[in-house]
Amino acid sequence: MTPSAESIRESVRRALEEDIGSGDLTAQLIPESEPARAHVITRENMVLCGRAWFDECFHQIDDKVSIKWLARDGDEVSTDTVLCHVQGQARALLTGERAALNFLQLLSGTATAARHYARAVADTGVRILDTRKTIPGLRREQKYAVHCGGASNHRMGLYDAILIKDNHILAAGSVAAALQQARDIAPEDTLIEIEVENLDQLKQALNANAQRVLLDNFPLRDLRRAVEITDGRAELEASGGITLENVHQIAETGVDFISVGEITKHVRAVDLSMRFD
Repeated sequence: MTPSAESIRESVRRALEEDIGSGDLTAQLIPESEPARAHVITRENMVLCGRAWFDECFHQIDDKVSIKWLARDGDEVSTDTVLCHVQGQARALLTGERAALNFLQLLSGTATAARHYARAVADTGVRILDTRKTIPGLRREQKYAVHCGGASNHRMGLYDAILIKDNHILAAGSVAAALQQARDIAPEDTLIEIEVENLDQLKQALNANAQRVLLDNFPLRDLRRAVEITDGRAELEASGGITLENVHQIAETGVDFISVGEITKHVRAVDLSMRFD
């Protein structure tokens, strides 16, 4: 999913307000009419993501700044690759540099992590999903980055799907009761998923005609058994303790989805540099 232009403008507005405040004091060292050119270079292999936010940072400061991109969102680029050229008034380039790079580094880091996971299970047919474990205020941006990296989005928030967890089951009284209550309140075509912690709960969910079941922290042997028990009657999603080291083994059990909080929660920004010519 691609955030709207309005959403991008608002995210950038908040970032610039946070960084610039009442004005960039240091940029005043540079003559107001001084022109400048710069380029952005990556210091590591990465998947590019965040061009729209990068552009918007400069355009909100000075709409005359021009940016020429040499790669697209979703492209894999190698160390020391020039990503884009930027030209405009020096003050505008200096003022917008950090906010623009912050967006580009973070979102490229998220996209790169998603690509690693998607590639690790590419031969299995399993889809890697993100989670709601995102940086506050940047969920739409990170979910877009996950898509650019080749993984898939789970629900955007609490409003567009139902995920029944242990406390919901406890409050409802049983797995079956929780599922029925969810069906009673859910808008048409809403995904209803239920989390289970063992094979007995899985059987209860299947008997209640669950649409998708999240297998929480199941060991590999129980994941395999869950796939056998389910026999295609519901979609199965593995979650909990997923790493790049074990994700392929988990995919080989036959589940349909694997959700990975690490993609957006433990994201490491890629190393980018903006150099003035």
